[in-house]
Amino acid sequence: MKNVTLHTLSTLKRDGKKFAVLTAYDACFAQLVSEAGVEVILVGDSLGMVLQGHDSTLPVTLDEMVYHTRSVANGNKGSMIMSDLPFMTYGTPAQAMASAAALMQAGAHIIKIEGGAWLAESISLLADRGVPVCAHLGLTPQAVNRLGGYRVQGRDRDSAKQMIEDAVRLEQAGASLLLLECVPSLLAGEISRAVDIPVIGIGAGPDTDAQVLVMHDILGISPGRTPRFVKNYMAEADDIRGAIQAYADEVHSGAFPTAKHGFE
Repeated sequence: MKNVTLHTLSTLKRDGKKFAVLTAYDACFAQLVSEAGVEVILVGDSLGMVLQGHDSTLPVTLDEMVYHTRSVANGNKGSMIMSDLPFMTYGTPAQAMASAAALMQAGAHIIKIEGGAWLAESISLLADRGVPVCAHLGLTPQAVNRLGGYRVQGRDRDSAKQMIEDAVRLEQAGASLLLLECVPSLLAGEISRAVDIPVIGIGAGPDTDAQVLVMHDILGISPGRTPRFVKNYMAEADDIRGAIQAYADEVHSGAFPTAKHGFE
């Protein structure tokens, strides 16, 4: 696969083609994911749960994200690497720039941050300084204590309107990508049409421009209850490589997700 860039992803959206995003946290899996044609590898702070055994992403540190980003960069074969800024490492624009610099120097091509319009100033400053940003709306796991748990967001008229406004505002500020987590499928489709930048969904229905899942979920090895937006690709695969390839193929073809993987 040729090196994936923001231009690549924008062209896919323009042409109505889907792209795939999958987490990875080390060099071996990064190579498998990129060789399967997954356009974007997410080095997610989800590592706090699937690797470290925490009950949330909050304990993950910036140093840990730098370590795993560097490991993924060492194994990557052409995918774009997107890395999360962890909890409370981007509370101010100055802090966001310092934290983003650490991840970019470790090998990230774009950073992801959770939050609404309050992030506009930080996103604008980062973009002006050459740091691409993916803005994360909907269920933002770092705010799980404020949200009262892992709940679908945007189900009422006011919150849906606010999410649309936030998406447009963050695009205007300079966000290069948008990620929607656990929002009603119809709302996700509306937001995807309201912005020009590519929109990635997880639990956001089939009408976003891309899909992301956690690698441990598609391999069926995550502990606890399986969210409805997850599909276990190991159930019908001969090996891990085949499961990752099946995920990428189904996202590209539009076979995943189906209506049953989304929310009303």
